[in-house]
Amino acid sequence: MNESTRLIAEVSSNHDRDLDRSLKFVDVASQVGFTAVKFQLFRIDSLFSPEARDHNASLDDRRAWELPEEFIPPLAARAHERGLQFACTPFYLEAVEVLEPYVDFFKIASYELLWDDLILACAQTGKPLILSTGMANMDEVQHAVDVARGSGVTDLTLLHCVSAYPARPEDANLRAIETMRHRFDVAVGWSDHSVSVEVVARAVRKWGAQTVELHFDLDGNGAEFPSGHCWLPDQIGFLREQLSVEPAAEASPLDGSGVKVPTSAEQHERRWRADPEDGLRPRKTADEGRRWISQSDG
Repeated sequence: MNESTRLIAEVSSNHDRDLDRSLKFVDVASQVGFTAVKFQLFRIDSLFSPEARDHNASLDDRRAWELPEEFIPPLAARAHERGLQFACTPFYLEAVEVLEPYVDFFKIASYELLWDDLILACAQTGKPLILSTGMANMDEVQHAVDVARGSGVTDLTLLHCVSAYPARPEDANLRAIETMRHRFDVAVGWSDHSVSVEVVARAVRKWGAQTVELHFDLDGNGAEFPSGHCWLPDQIGFLREQLSVEPAAEASPLDGSGVKVPTSAEQHERRWRADPEDGLRPRKTADEGRRWISQSDG
């Protein structure tokens, strides 16, 4: 593995709101070779619209996935003790202020890419910023980059990804990493939902991904592990070995066209992005602002 490759352990909601378990994520991430550990800070009431929650009772069940704000200081301290960068993804505006004293960088999730106010809030801290671009088209990525740069961000990274859980390797379109590098002249990387060693290794060795984010679980008992997009500790060592292997010279189906467009698997998820006006999911429709209220609508 190129020593300059930043490998981020994305804990997501696998912490079970247990501080000891959360701290163990930091310890294990350090032991298996990650360079950064990242959590998420969200509140269901400020994540989903009232209409969505009224018609989807399962959304309220996700309150059990919320990371307590009081975990942030000890998690940041443990990460820095272990020689890791500490980061967290904010999903509401006030979260940026909570996180600013502790994080080494901010990351905007794919679902929040259209929310200019959140990008602006992160930018105003002066911290490095990562934008994840899953399910976005090139015009949407361009707009987000313009907002970030116009707000003073100088240390910007774009992550290509496929917002499907899990993502099919054949949908990876890894050549889009190079497309974004040339278009925006920024650091680029790959946020993985495939749990495929081949995909991640090719993203790094063939397409020069400088940052790789892996959804990470300790033991298969995390809340998000059943979805099939999380890596386990014993997989990381082998992955790191493969990141040092030269890629095959011939073209691969993983490379794709390089055109930055949503895959068919992401079309439904595009509806569930945060609305640019208020940051709530799902996006408002053109029909008098009414929101989609069914997760199963195709």
